[in-house]
Amino acid sequence: MMKLSGVRKAGRIMFSVVRRCKNMCFSYFLSFPKNVECNICGWKGRHFLSDSWHKNTTCPSCNSDIRHRLLIAALNLIPDLSYDKIVKEKNILHFAPETGIMSIIKKRTHFYKTADFLRDDVDIQIDISNMVNIKSGTYDLVIACDVLEHVENDKKAVSEIYRILKPGGYAIITVPQKDNLEITYEDPNVRSPIQREKLFGQYDHLRIYGKDFNILLQDSHFIVKQINSRNFSEDTLKKYVLFPPVLSSKSLATNYRTIYFALKPALSENPVI
Repeated sequence: MMKLSGVRKAGRIMFSVVRRCKNMCFSYFLSFPKNVECNICGWKGRHFLSDSWHKNTTCPSCNSDIRHRLLIAALNLIPDLSYDKIVKEKNILHFAPETGIMSIIKKRTHFYKTADFLRDDVDIQIDISNMVNIKSGTYDLVIACDVLEHVENDKKAVSEIYRILKPGGYAIITVPQKDNLEITYEDPNVRSPIQREKLFGQYDHLRIYGKDFNILLQDSHFIVKQINSRNFSEDTLKKYVLFPPVLSSKSLATNYRTIYFALKPALSENPVI
């Protein structure tokens, strides 16, 4: 009998192949006119694809979503958060690595490692909330996009990210956040995948975050800068689709994506960003 991990791996491979074939077909048929552009893979076309949450937000070429393109837009267009400042020749640990972002980041770094708790196609299999095998102050940048909602002890995970960063280092973090939810909602008694999907938006999510997520970061002594659609011009938003063309009506949708750039202050100063 095939082990569960083998079944999961086979399932991921099959899903990836099917999705890639479908996206290749859509990529061809949507190539003209060139109304939108992916700032990760460079694809241009009529519009992006839709997913179960939003219409026309997923790149048919690299499968990037709004959060991915917002992250890259920040590195490209915001001087204080540029590649030269936080990526170039740095030591980077990338959790749950996305292929498109990985291809852009990796070539600019000094030392780049990927990590995940369940995936076996990464450099380090590790629990983000218990990274005892990584020395304090090892990395200049930690990237974790939509990871913490899967982690039982997210506070410990944020604390661990802070610990392994060098003073002056950054964490780039995203989480799903329900529109207009002030306080993060979680219930450790909810174990059923069906109930988790109903309450938190996905079967393997342990909470749905609110506007208070930045407080979680600040409580671990990070200095936080939030990047969202308001940081970019209307032309840039439309060109790269950094905001949903149509707001989702689903109650747990994240219509207003935020990228959190969390700075671990340098030892000799208390910088303000």
